[in-house]
Amino acid sequence: MEKLSDFILRENRTVFDEMVAHRFVEDIKADTLPKSAFERYLVFEGAFVETAISIFAYATAKAETMTDRRWLIGVLDALANSQIAYFERTFIARGIDVADFDVDLPAVARFRDGMLAIAQDGGFIDTVAAMFAAEWMYWTWSKQAAQNTISDPLLAEWVGLHTDETFAAQATWLKDRLDEAGETLSGAERAHLSAVFGKAMRLEIDFHSAAYEEKTAA
Repeated sequence: MEKLSDFILRENRTVFDEMVAHRFVEDIKADTLPKSAFERYLVFEGAFVETAISIFAYATAKAETMTDRRWLIGVLDALANSQIAYFERTFIARGIDVADFDVDLPAVARFRDGMLAIAQDGGFIDTVAAMFAAEWMYWTWSKQAAQNTISDPLLAEWVGLHTDETFAAQATWLKDRLDEAGETLSGAERAHLSAVFGKAMRLEIDFHSAAYEEKTAA
């Protein structure tokens, strides 16, 4: 039987390819990402990383084995102490006041609320599928972007956070965990998880497009 992660990626190839070829990604690879777009993205993504802590906390609570819980606790530690710390340093370095930005733009709010709802309302493996979408996507395009010149050191650091061994291990763990679960799931359950992945990817596309919107907080 086809591995669940391979099935999901095959079923969602079009939307996945659309995201990894997004304008935001192509601008990074071409070293032409507008400063304003990067800074809006930083604020939006920084806010979402806080939401991701809640998402992985739900997964930790719903996990059925101590092995899974230990791994997820490590993920929570990386989010809180590496990624959040990156945003804190970066906001100071660039003089960004998050209050100047509207983090409730429709696409940003849909992404935040949609991903959180998957974790709140779904089972453990639903969250794994949604975060596999996000992290496999980031790992994929970041590896490509890292091969190009990125003149903004803080942007280069952000890309580097998604290509280092810790993030690679996390993305691979999500993939492997899906494959393990897929061995005993029905066709309908596999299709459901594929749909969760596709929903997350569509939310990601709109979220990244929001970085180019000029609206700021009132």
